[in-house]
Amino acid sequence: MNSERPVLVGIVAGELSGDALGAGLISEFRTLYPSARFIGVGGPRMREAGCEILHEMGEIGLMGLDDLPTRLVSILRVRHSVYSTLVSKKPDVFIGVDVPDFNLTLAGKFRKRGIPTVHYVSPTVWAWREYRIRKIRRSVDRMLVLFPFEADYYKKHRVPASFVGHPIADQIQEPDREKARQRLGLDIEGEHCLIALMPGSRSREILRHGEIMIEAARLLFQSDPVFRFILPFASPRMRQVFHDQFGEVGDLPVTFVDGRSREVLEASDFAVLASGTASLEAALMERRHVVVYRVSLATWIVFSILRKVDCYSMPNHLLSKPVIPELIQGRATSEHIFDTVRKLVNDTEQAKWLEGEFRALRHRLRTNASQKAAQCVADMLGRNRC
Repeated sequence: MNSERPVLVGIVAGELSGDALGAGLISEFRTLYPSARFIGVGGPRMREAGCEILHEMGEIGLMGLDDLPTRLVSILRVRHSVYSTLVSKKPDVFIGVDVPDFNLTLAGKFRKRGIPTVHYVSPTVWAWREYRIRKIRRSVDRMLVLFPFEADYYKKHRVPASFVGHPIADQIQEPDREKARQRLGLDIEGEHCLIALMPGSRSREILRHGEIMIEAARLLFQSDPVFRFILPFASPRMRQVFHDQFGEVGDLPVTFVDGRSREVLEASDFAVLASGTASLEAALMERRHVVVYRVSLATWIVFSILRKVDCYSMPNHLLSKPVIPELIQGRATSEHIFDTVRKLVNDTEQAKWLEGEFRALRHRLRTNASQKAAQCVADMLGRNRC
């Protein structure tokens, strides 16, 4: 490392969750190297943390195989641009935050040039496409993982890895349903059951899941008027996507919210949500939920051939036993959602057990993750140990 100039870090994140992870790491790393510079791909939070953004993260995001034919050429151009720019500036370390199909190739190229590489957030190589472990071993000097079992997996496959915990667990304190409802301005009487409907943060997820969730809500409300619903959108634009496609919801008692999905989970009694980070957030909020997900037929066929696990949601891999209902692909229908919620919503015995499981999980993952991740990157530069 050249001590005559500030530490230069190349960093690439491609989604909202990665933008948050990258921003946290940048802030903590600057407590170790106050003059450090960050340059790469990210979003508003990384920009606010002080990263020089070469390309916006939306330019490299994909949703399964659906976007690949139309997006591949432009994504490859961005990757070439990022590589050329960073190589010319000779970074001291490269950090890929998630988006492994984009970042692992970049990391391999940097590593060949003697630049240390870190990958933050393990690909689900343990769940499907396990052949990627060979590429990871060639490309990554250290893998930073969010879950303990992932560190064990990489140790088995001779890839240096550090469990750093999950920043979401650091951010969530003891959930308070009533205070969350007050903050959201919800007037929910004691006998009502508030169900969060969370179809996903992307337009394609909203189009695939929105209708079946609203129809399930109608069935629930028709079966018992005690039910109330709340639906958060990632942005006003995503709310418009929903209303353009599905119109109004009539007399269904549903509240629409822009953003604030975590508060929505905290305020809810139960959730119906798209598989992904939302499932982990619900668990860390101690909220029972059912996972729903649909993808294109092509993506589903490929995944079915290459998968190695039976469970899709992360809590089912972390709890002492997999108990989160998963309605995937053909089972993701309004009728199945209705039946599952009706069966579980009044199961007080399971609710009490799960509350304890979720609380224990939150404490297990609460490790000051951003600080630990920053320390691990500093270790690549010869300072601190992780």
